[in-house]
Amino acid sequence: MSPAKLIDGTEISRQMRSELAPAIAALKAKGVNPGLAVVLVGENPASQVYVRMKGKACEEAGIYSETVLLPDDTPEARLLAEIDRLNADPRIHGILVQLPLPKQIEEHRVLLRVAPAKDVDGFHPENVGKVVLGDPTGFRPATPFGVQQLLIRSGVETKGAHVVIVGRSNLVGRPMAALLLQDGPGGNATVTTCHSRTRDIGSVTRQADILIVAMGKPRFITADMIRPGAVVIDVGTTRVDDPKSEKGFRLSGDVDFDGAKGVASAITPVPGGVGPMTITMLLYNTVQAAKQWTA
Repeated sequence: MSPAKLIDGTEISRQMRSELAPAIAALKAKGVNPGLAVVLVGENPASQVYVRMKGKACEEAGIYSETVLLPDDTPEARLLAEIDRLNADPRIHGILVQLPLPKQIEEHRVLLRVAPAKDVDGFHPENVGKVVLGDPTGFRPATPFGVQQLLIRSGVETKGAHVVIVGRSNLVGRPMAALLLQDGPGGNATVTTCHSRTRDIGSVTRQADILIVAMGKPRFITADMIRPGAVVIDVGTTRVDDPKSEKGFRLSGDVDFDGAKGVASAITPVPGGVGPMTITMLLYNTVQAAKQWTA
């Protein structure tokens, strides 16, 4: 069997950002500049990098960007007041609170405080419900939305396919299942979701035409857990020690890439697969929010 085709998230992301330009230009012609605010509490290094990448992506796309930096000991009331300010700011169409939050802050209460019309992360129950129901005004969480676009734009047919998702988080697994079940492009799949309580998980993953892995356990999925010819989407991104690397670490996916590429028909790399798509879909959601604000 020939090595798997590489699904290049960096290139697909670049194409999609260029396609977004006319929509941004049309909004600006109406006097509306899409605006995204990112709130970061604390000094988590990975979060800081991600926030900088979002700011850079907004700048390149011509989207107004505001970054709110708060110290690690910020009281919950202070953060909620900041969200209230952004909710009321007409320059801001999308609000993203970077997770995780420090232990003194109740995450659920914070996510509920973001106005549903500005919840471009898709975490508010109103948007969760809309996504499940297939309401196009709901904001699809960026990572599952990006995975769906990778499949569509790589020519992977989901209609009638058996998709196995490994991981049931509210960030990826559950919304991913909702998107794949919908009637339309990138949907109409038969979906099975595995998790930590699934018995003999390999016997389930081997049934997949499309295997999507999002569990945060480096190289958990090995070649023998993949059906020959399956499409493999690796959402996992974990720092693992690597003395040979200049930084002392490298990024690892949830799939043993070297083994899997000899079995799968197509596969996403880590990095360079799902990661670039997440920020791109966040830009799409921000533009969607601006359009809905002007409607």
